[in-house]
Amino acid sequence: MKIREINAMRGPNYWSVRRHKLIVMVLDLEDMEQKPTDKVPGFNERIKAMFPSMYEHRCSEGCPGGFFMRVDDGTWMGHVIEHIALEIQTLAGMDVGFGRTRGYGEEGVYNVVFNYLEENAGRFAAESAVRICEALIAGIDYNLEADLQEMRELRESERLGPSTGSIVEEAASRGIPWIRLNQYSLCQLGYGANQKKIHATVTSQTSSIGVELACDKEDTKYLLEQAEVLVPKGRIIRTERELKKAIKEIGFPVVTKPIDGNHGRGISVDINTIEAAVIGFKAAKKVSSSVIVESFITGDDYRLLVINNKLVAAAKRTPAHVIGDGKSSIQELIDEVNSDPRRGYGHEKVLTMITVNDLTKSIIQSYGYTLETVVKKGEQVILKDTANLSTGGTSEDVTDMVHPANIFMAERISKIIDLDICGIDLMTTDISKPLEETNGAVIEVNAGPGFRMHLAPSKGIPRNVAANVVDMLFPPGTSARIPIIAVTGTNGKTTTTRLIAHMLKMKGHRVGYTTSDGVYIQNRMLMKGDCTGPSSVEFVLRDPTVDYAVLECARGGLLRAGLGFHRCDVGIVTNVTGDHLGLKGIHSIEQLARVKGVLPETVVKEGYAILNADDELVFNMSKNVESNVALFSMDENNIHIKAMAAKGGLSAIYENGYITICKGDWKLRIIKAVNVPLTYGGKAVFMIQNVLPAVLTAYVRGFSIEDIKVSLETFIPSPGQTPGRLNLFEFEDFQVLIDYAHNPAGLRALKDMVAKMEAKTKVGIIAGVGDRRDQDTREIGSIAAEMFDEIIIRQDKNLRGKQADEIIKILKDGIQENNPKKKISVISSEKEAITHAINHAKEGSLIVMCSDMVLETLDLVMKLKEKEASKLYGV
Repeated sequence: MKIREINAMRGPNYWSVRRHKLIVMVLDLEDMEQKPTDKVPGFNERIKAMFPSMYEHRCSEGCPGGFFMRVDDGTWMGHVIEHIALEIQTLAGMDVGFGRTRGYGEEGVYNVVFNYLEENAGRFAAESAVRICEALIAGIDYNLEADLQEMRELRESERLGPSTGSIVEEAASRGIPWIRLNQYSLCQLGYGANQKKIHATVTSQTSSIGVELACDKEDTKYLLEQAEVLVPKGRIIRTERELKKAIKEIGFPVVTKPIDGNHGRGISVDINTIEAAVIGFKAAKKVSSSVIVESFITGDDYRLLVINNKLVAAAKRTPAHVIGDGKSSIQELIDEVNSDPRRGYGHEKVLTMITVNDLTKSIIQSYGYTLETVVKKGEQVILKDTANLSTGGTSEDVTDMVHPANIFMAERISKIIDLDICGIDLMTTDISKPLEETNGAVIEVNAGPGFRMHLAPSKGIPRNVAANVVDMLFPPGTSARIPIIAVTGTNGKTTTTRLIAHMLKMKGHRVGYTTSDGVYIQNRMLMKGDCTGPSSVEFVLRDPTVDYAVLECARGGLLRAGLGFHRCDVGIVTNVTGDHLGLKGIHSIEQLARVKGVLPETVVKEGYAILNADDELVFNMSKNVESNVALFSMDENNIHIKAMAAKGGLSAIYENGYITICKGDWKLRIIKAVNVPLTYGGKAVFMIQNVLPAVLTAYVRGFSIEDIKVSLETFIPSPGQTPGRLNLFEFEDFQVLIDYAHNPAGLRALKDMVAKMEAKTKVGIIAGVGDRRDQDTREIGSIAAEMFDEIIIRQDKNLRGKQADEIIKILKDGIQENNPKKKISVISSEKEAITHAINHAKEGSLIVMCSDMVLETLDLVMKLKEKEASKLYGV
């Protein structure tokens, strides 16, 4: 068996609009296509022995044991691999359960689809599942545990920490979109101008001064002392000599800790001798050049969490420890504690397993014990020097026990240190009494405090503290989103996208938009090339200056990774025609329509799916949407338009020369099509079709008729506003028209316009695309033969899987089938082909360049025009 490719879906996709995180593996079964499970001796017994828990897989049988029934009856290995990939993720602590295995369109090749929680772990699961299946087929041993541990480690290295994860999950539950900005804990909540950032539990609203103060324990302690907050007596030291002097002033017992440490690193507590103090001092020096030595306050360790200056949770923390039973060694007691099902690897579960390291051994030695020592019954042995959950500690929720005086103190501290999210550590014998009554003290103030102890305490009530963060970042009445208008289809996407962006800019919005030639923020191109995939979408949605997004979405990105957003406000489908069929498992126009149909299904309920009523495949998408539907058509008598009018719905039509909005039976005429520059006086009929959904979009977004009219009148087809889309250049004796037409439907639409243009000779420069079906390339040649008197065949920069000679031959075949006498030239270089056509242009001729390298072609033509002007007029 051979894996051809593995893609990770991250948004709405061909396989599921609602399940975004899917691995799609293209798997070639090769010889195993002829050997389902019942044809492989012993396979059934081996897979049941390796994965007894797979009994829970119901599969299509719909009952426990359903999958094993399929295996017994005989099922293909792609289906088996799907189930193995799901099961091994679950065994590694990532509970997943959605899967599909479907034919790819080639014999023995399948799309194996299953969901994942962490992408790299999901990719690994795909590869591991194939290896495991091959081992089961061969009847050889396989080290499953090694793969499970590898997945656990991949998960821990990739996943968001519990604090960040809780905030993101809370935001997502409220419909707030989010984007991970790096491989760590920096995340964006919301889109564009309405975004907020979090880095673990530090937010974009967190005061930098507050963070600096919290990181500087000396300044924190000084400010708290000045505010009459109880803190331990202590000093900042840098040398052993200063250490001994400080201890003489403070007295034993003491604590040593680095001045700018975190996560409990380098802290030593309950020090009662100079020798122990020196060891603690050296441990702290490894973390920080300056060390705090202060009085050791007796009592329990508490963490008070204050968000937006309000106490929201409190926890009592206990370091990792064991309690003797009089018969088990310390190591055996640790193993018993770690057997608690609530403990897992890293942040996998509520509690973390206790690991034995050098620090643990040194603490045990301080008791006079070793790991083999049997501890008497009831004796507690502390194993770590801090109470952090990440080192195996436990927490107990005590929020409802905190004395009002301590609440007042905590909320006041958050304002003194100026932190929106503030963790306050204190020691006291009784949190239900004021600190001064228990001789307790505030030990530390933390910026970016961990939430894990509050979200899932070992004992007590879990507190959804993430909700308080989201409430603070997005108070009631504020929006985290920006309006998103998404456009897909086979032809017309870019022009429609650009026209809508122009309309929005005319209304004063700061627009970010993606197109097949680049990403634009307002009028500035910030990314160049085909930018119709999810990474380009994310680029726009990350930009904090953007308050409106218009996104062109092509099939390639959808199949590669899904959409780059989860919901949009308006979803437009221009048309669906056969283009690039045979790629990525999409072999029919119906499958292509299903790909395009993902987009309107993502429109929010109150939004609009705007669909082409002249295209049955597009119109049928209306059956699957949850939103409002509006239609557009070039024919006011279209049956779907009539039906929409009958039920009082909304549509845009081309009637009696007008671009018109219909609301029920009422007509709102916007403008005559001949007066819209984009239509070239009505000659470019296909451009009228692009105008209709743009007009509908503006209308449903609250534009007035006058605003729509002005926008259409000021959108001029030109290299600046519509690069590569009907850009007409007037040379002295001839004209040059550049257009992106790159498939049969696009070229046919261009043909209708070219037929209406006056010219003595019409010359076409065309090319074939290597990843298009031969019949499509041949059809391009045939259409070109009808359009042009002379044809120049050039070569694409990217041949996409075919040889240049092969593509040229197919184009020639198409041309000659239509007209064997047609004049044909072959000039491979696009630059040379354009230069040749212009330098040899006849008077009164029209040169039509079908180019996919839009910006380079425009640049070359404009330079040649400037060269002509320089010769003729000296400018």
